[in-house]
Amino acid sequence: MKRIHALPDHLVNQIAAGEVVERPASALKEMLENSLDAGADKVTVDLAQGGIKLIRVTDNGGGIVPDDLALALDRHATSKIASLADLESVATLGFRGEGLASIASVSRLTLTSRPHEESHAHQIVAIDGALHPVEPAAHAPGTSVEVVDLYFNTPARRKFLKSENTEYAHCAATFERIALAHPQVEFLLRHNGKAVWRLPAQSLAERVGALLGKDFVEAALPLETAAGGLQLAGFVASPTYSKASRDAQYFYVNGRFVRDKTAQHALRQAYRDVLHHDRHPAYALFLTIDPAGVDVNVHPTKIEVRFRESQAIHQFLFHSVNKALAATTAGATPAVALADNPASGPISANPSNGTPAPAGLFPGGTGSGRTPVHTFRYEQQSIPLGVAREAVGVYDAMFSGLREEERQADPRPTVPLPLSAASLTALPDRDDGIPPLGFALAQLHGVYILSQCQEGLIVVDMHAAHERIVYARLKNALEADSIPMQPLLLPVSFAADRMEAATVHEHGEEMKRLGVELAPLSPTQIAVRGVPVWLKDGNPVELARAVLKDVREFGLTRVLTERRNELLATMACHGAVRANRQLTLAEMNALLRDMEATERSGQCNHGRPTWSRLTMKDLDNLFMRGR
Repeated sequence: MKRIHALPDHLVNQIAAGEVVERPASALKEMLENSLDAGADKVTVDLAQGGIKLIRVTDNGGGIVPDDLALALDRHATSKIASLADLESVATLGFRGEGLASIASVSRLTLTSRPHEESHAHQIVAIDGALHPVEPAAHAPGTSVEVVDLYFNTPARRKFLKSENTEYAHCAATFERIALAHPQVEFLLRHNGKAVWRLPAQSLAERVGALLGKDFVEAALPLETAAGGLQLAGFVASPTYSKASRDAQYFYVNGRFVRDKTAQHALRQAYRDVLHHDRHPAYALFLTIDPAGVDVNVHPTKIEVRFRESQAIHQFLFHSVNKALAATTAGATPAVALADNPASGPISANPSNGTPAPAGLFPGGTGSGRTPVHTFRYEQQSIPLGVAREAVGVYDAMFSGLREEERQADPRPTVPLPLSAASLTALPDRDDGIPPLGFALAQLHGVYILSQCQEGLIVVDMHAAHERIVYARLKNALEADSIPMQPLLLPVSFAADRMEAATVHEHGEEMKRLGVELAPLSPTQIAVRGVPVWLKDGNPVELARAVLKDVREFGLTRVLTERRNELLATMACHGAVRANRQLTLAEMNALLRDMEATERSGQCNHGRPTWSRLTMKDLDNLFMRGR
């Protein structure tokens, strides 16, 4: 019979290494977190062969006194927590005290450190987990950890490593995630002796722009909000910037990159009205919470957390991002404009040549300082361009009489929208700016509206734009009480099966809240007697069938709660202006003004863009003007 016995420390360390050090990137993460916990504001990373041959992290942090060097490589030895109370409110990135010990057990590790108050440094070497005596060494104030030949003593584990390029890609991703959350720290990454990233201390917006690309920041919405002890800052990308994978999703809790299902679900829900099909949103968000409100002691890699009030976190994240996305309207200019910073980016110039921007969300300020954004006045104004003035005269001379005849013949507008803006033929004589989407010039193939704006040309998908406007009105009306109904002068009947007729019998009265009035004429005939006022020009039969389909499949209660947005989107699609529908200039302008006043109007209900801008520079490039 086999007896129970205690495992030797060396074997215990190697078992722990299997959980903590999955690959070179895992070792790099532990070492970088130690540097940041030590208060470093300058960190240098050197890699060789993707981190398999060499990982060296050098910092200018507080350092380690000589008597503690051996203890730093011992299991569960740390300066970051000392009691259960500390464990329940961890405020540092590391706290387990097993990272360096695990790495030392599967590599040749050299730890060199010099506290700022010491005159010289000391180092300790660990090979295969065995510690050598502490010796004097030469080193600047701070700490250096050098890991050579990872898994040299565990060939089975080493065989599971991927190619050098793959392992380097994981190391680079780890470096970028940590650098993204600490813009106040200067970072340098070298691989095989070649500088890859050189990041000076900078603002959060500049750090995000350097690592994720300026196009991400310029297409994203800055977000800063706080409630109930929670703070959220960062950027959420426009739905049109969505990705095919989740690679562009960066979520941090107290500076720690995590993957949390509660947060992922909340953020996905915030995008549900504007995200296209299977696309994924892009964001870089930083949540600050009382350390006692989150449990980071869930997984050895510390990439998973558990919130003590997960429902409150979900609601806070959802409403914060939902509000930021709802504030967008068509034609809005980017909220953040990044200044060119040659010292920020891959393989860039020496950072000492530039002046680091203050650490904060927006460049040029501290913390919450915002870059002023120019806003246009939402009213019809004269276009300060000669061509546009000439165009107005042409329309006035050629079409004003025809358009007036059209309006007298049919008093209803072709597009069921209030004409909130005047016609182009009656522009006020002012030139202090024009609306973001400009003024309509023409309709292209009955599908697109062409509009002249301050920057150049705007092209609008009129069906997608009108669909978003109608959807917003239906949603707001239903949230207030019920959707206003337009009774049909002549009810329209259609053939139905018995289940549809039974659905009308059972839920006909409640469906009036959706602005739809149905009445069974027989077991196989249903009459449509009323439709939502904004959908009166749509096909009433198609609309009725769409509503009945959802009510039958999910039940009226679910349709009015969790399925409400999907149904309203379908209804809006049926009621939106169709292709090849001829619009007057006044109607086109009314559509543009309503887009500017409707939240999230940059995308339709399916996440497709509703408009696009071609600047004069874009047009000049097409025709090679100025070359």
